Amino acid sequence: MTTAEILKKVRRIEIKTKGLSNHIFAGEYHSTFKGRGMSFSEVREYIPGDDVKFIDWNVTARFSHPYVKVFEEERELIVMLLVDISSSSLFGTQKQLKRDLITELGAVLSFSATTNNDKVGVIFFSDKVEQYIPPKKGKSHILRIIRELIALEPNHRGDTNVSVALEFLNNVLKKRTITFLLSDFVSPPYDNALQLAARKHDMVGMHIYDKYDKELPSAGLVQVLDSETGQSFWVDTDNKAVRTKYAAEFDEKNKYCIQSFRKSGASLLHVRTDEDYVKILQGYFKGR
Repeated sequence: MTTAEILKKVRRIEIKTKGLSNHIFAGEYHSTFKGRGMSFSEVREYIPGDDVKFIDWNVTARFSHPYVKVFEEERELIVMLLVDISSSSLFGTQKQLKRDLITELGAVLSFSATTNNDKVGVIFFSDKVEQYIPPKKGKSHILRIIRELIALEPNHRGDTNVSVALEFLNNVLKKRTITFLLSDFVSPPYDNALQLAARKHDMVGMHIYDKYDKELPSAGLVQVLDSETGQSFWVDTDNKAVRTKYAAEFDEKNKYCIQSFRKSGASLLHVRTDEDYVKILQGYFKGR
């Protein structure tokens, strides 16, 4: 993809996703993620009905009149995107590739965060961390993130490894973050890393998949390529046993994913490449 093509695609995604963020998700995002806690703002004179536990005894003693501490919500948040850019994300048979859907979701979440004056950072990963963009604010920063979502390619082929992204997150960010993990979760076991990350961060998994990740169509003898290993082989898609095994492998990985997130206390959304992600995100924001 040429620079001109990348810039054109960045602009197209910016227009679409920024509009969604401003007109659809702004209120839902704000009400869902209200802040990490309360910070001290000021003291004022005690008013009957104030909670006595907030009385500032030092100021009260100084002025011989009760004063209370006033707290306000800490508004600034850090939003982290953990983005799977392994070769399996380049698969898609319906409306778009999984990578295209991940790009749009990442852009929507980034614009929603920056509209709320939050910082946004990204960890791109395959079987290793490919690139880290530290959390920052500003439109130019968000546009850089979108460029990388579109154009960044892994340095080498390899299986997805969710654990390496979660471990990197825990090591590089000491403050609590809102973390969206976007992947097809075709990965070695990651439940231990997920539990550790979910204790420290507000974790939201986004399982991105295609219709034919789940079911193999009956199309005769087909040569297929494993995008992550580079190996090609022939598959008899008319063989019912082959299709049953294919579906069972997806169900097994999906069941593991659901159980891992449930056990860790993290949230998990499922988004198929031909589904309307707007409704799924709105449902999540409203349901929290």
